[in-house]
Amino acid sequence: MKLATYWKSIIRRAWSIRLMLLAGLLSGLEVALPLFDAWSPFDPGVFATASGLVTAGAFVARLVSQQSLEA
Repeated sequence: MKLATYWKSIIRRAWSIRLMLLAGLLSGLEVALPLFDAWSPFDPGVFATASGLVTAGAFVARLVSQQSLEA
């Protein structure tokens, strides 16, 4: 395995990275939700579903060619 020469640009611009970060945030909210269950308007499955969908989007974004990354 070899690190891409333009890895800093990938981290800043790639949609797959952005979506993976969002999926991590949603997973964290899913874990933290039971702590605030008394006054939370959300069903616990909402964040789990959203996290799964965003992760699937990150998978697709990783496979799609993103031409603007090589800068």
